[in-house]
Amino acid sequence: MTFPTDRSAIWFVTGTSRGLGLHLVRQLLERGDSVAATTRSSERLLAALGEGVDTSRLLPLTVDLRDEAQVQRAVVRTTEHFGGLDVVVNNAGYGFLAAVEETTDRDVRNMLDVQVAGVWNVLRATLPILREQRSGHVVNVSSVLGLVSVPGWALYCAGKYALEGLSEALAAEVADFGVEVTVVEPGYFRTDFLTQDSLVLPAATTGHYPSIREMVDNHLKLQGSQPGDPVRGAAAIIDRVVAGEGPLRQVLGSDSHAYATSKVRALQANLDATVQSAPATDFPATA
Repeated sequence: MTFPTDRSAIWFVTGTSRGLGLHLVRQLLERGDSVAATTRSSERLLAALGEGVDTSRLLPLTVDLRDEAQVQRAVVRTTEHFGGLDVVVNNAGYGFLAAVEETTDRDVRNMLDVQVAGVWNVLRATLPILREQRSGHVVNVSSVLGLVSVPGWALYCAGKYALEGLSEALAAEVADFGVEVTVVEPGYFRTDFLTQDSLVLPAATTGHYPSIREMVDNHLKLQGSQPGDPVRGAAAIIDRVVAGEGPLRQVLGSDSHAYATSKVRALQANLDATVQSAPATDFPATA
């Protein structure tokens, strides 16, 4: 078991000023654990936590995850402040809704810098610590859209698909060092993820994708009626880490499970349809 049982745990969590990240921080502090919480605004994090939360075991860190040096300094501050590190949660991210041809080069780089390069920056800074102590847990918060692609979500899906591949490879790489990896795949949770303050929309659109414009409007209207409870979602993530055992993928939400199940069935149908044609590109078998 990688989770400490003789003391409170030390967590490093990114993207903590809203959504699942905020609920994670609140519940971890209520447990009595120590939390280094990165955010683009420590002031917003503290305001969101409110006055009723004991923040004596909280280390708020204003960090641009795209800046490797900033991430390295944040991890050093964490270990110096708390005396170690047990759990790393890569949670930072944001939504982007646009057709592929409406997505600019800068949009692509901004998204992948946060959702892929930012995660890599955190891992490069924290894995040597976990590897050396031969214990720890990495939690990468993906999405069901890391398994299932939806029109209008191409850029977001691209980042989450990359995170899925990274997580699978990472889990195999660090298993011998006693480090666990969990990739979390939430569905729609009732956070502010779908608000215009959180979502990013393209600077310019074309008239060729009316269905995507309709999809964006419907998603904005969905705000406040998503099926997922972020309090339960954060608790499920904590329970998985504390238990120290379970599958690589943690699917959160009935909608996420339904989408993923449909994808598996479609993929199986595709494999079945190509079972005869796939070997045709092999070298002929020698007699």
